[in-house]
Amino acid sequence: MNLTVFGIGYVGLVQAAVLAEVGHQVVCVDVDEKKVERLNQGLVPIFEPGLEALVKENHAAGRIKFTTDAAAGVKHGEIQMIAVGTPPGEDGSADLKYVLAVAETIGREMDSPKIVVGKSTVPVGTCEKVKAKIAETLKARGREDLAFDVASNPEFLKEGSAVADCMKPDRIIVGTNSEDTEAVMRELYAPFNRNHEKMIVMDVRSAEFTKYAANCMLATKISFMNEMANLAEELGADIEEVRKGIGSDPRIGYHFIYPGLGYGGSCFPKDVRALIKTAEGVKFDAKLLRAVEERNNAQKSVLFDKVNRYFKGNLKGKTFALWGLAFKPNTDDMREAPARVLMEALWQAGAKVQAYDPEAMQECQAIYGLRDDLLLCGTKEAALRGADALLIATEWKSFRAPSFDAVKDALTTPVIFDGRNLYDPKVIARHGIEYFSIGRMAA
Repeated sequence: MNLTVFGIGYVGLVQAAVLAEVGHQVVCVDVDEKKVERLNQGLVPIFEPGLEALVKENHAAGRIKFTTDAAAGVKHGEIQMIAVGTPPGEDGSADLKYVLAVAETIGREMDSPKIVVGKSTVPVGTCEKVKAKIAETLKARGREDLAFDVASNPEFLKEGSAVADCMKPDRIIVGTNSEDTEAVMRELYAPFNRNHEKMIVMDVRSAEFTKYAANCMLATKISFMNEMANLAEELGADIEEVRKGIGSDPRIGYHFIYPGLGYGGSCFPKDVRALIKTAEGVKFDAKLLRAVEERNNAQKSVLFDKVNRYFKGNLKGKTFALWGLAFKPNTDDMREAPARVLMEALWQAGAKVQAYDPEAMQECQAIYGLRDDLLLCGTKEAALRGADALLIATEWKSFRAPSFDAVKDALTTPVIFDGRNLYDPKVIARHGIEYFSIGRMAA
């Protein structure tokens, strides 16, 4: 099938590459000329396991193309997929200007029937606005005879495993009331729907809402577990033992119940806020969602508070080794990462940071530039040298089994503040290192 994807950010690029991999002819349109040029040179602007090879192979085979020519993109695709960003506005609501700009472009350039698919995460009712914008633009052209439909097809990608999520999706949500559109979408996704039925077809508004409900449910589990972790510390319980106990209940399960420093990234924070604003728009008091966000915001300061208490509020002039900058492993994404809150609090207190992350170093440099109080180190061991303590903000696998003797020797004060509960407190104690984690008593 011929498919056009508007927006080659994270979601658009992964989806386009995977659809090209199974044989569809995909044209990707973006307004960023430098990004398009780099992609045409085989340079993928984001880190995601498996994505670079996929893009290069399909670009070389001619199955995926990158362009800034919107008219050519509209002409190419029977399906027009909108995957542009929906950044939060100042009030937390999703900004739809890019989505509606694409809708206007489609209405202005189309000369044959189209199926327009909303892939971006958007508030309930957005597909109706897209449909109205296209219809308005066609009317202004005098081309009301051109048929089109607008469907919702939200993405459910996890950064760090997005390619696999696309290749082997848990479910494929399609929002449409049109049998013809449903048939086309089934053809598009047929290569991913062979083992058993994964496509769930529903009305458009329910499809739009499903995406928000899913992300907010996961965010709620994270915030709940972090609240339990903080309470466990006060009660003298070990949240890691509690996690095993409750996770064994199949009604709860083990996913998303790891205590830590809160959620970050491009989805959960934005989507929780957007759904709160959507609720306010219909005069519904989203008490639980507001509590989820409040707990998450507070959780990002937990590790700094532990460090500050340990050093009795005297952090000025001290140097801290920081392992982990990305908001989660297997990505270079630092959007709303807990590490950012931690670093900025340390700097505010007059401390310096020696940081290491396997993938997010360049992103950190781009965000903060050159600073006297930030040293980006080439290895995790280099970050330790001469530091007063080790702080862990991201649970990369390469951090899981360090030489604790080497850690102790490198630090001026043998103490670890672990925001991801990577280590066994008893093991750390045997190496003569003080250890503070989340939801567990100090060793």
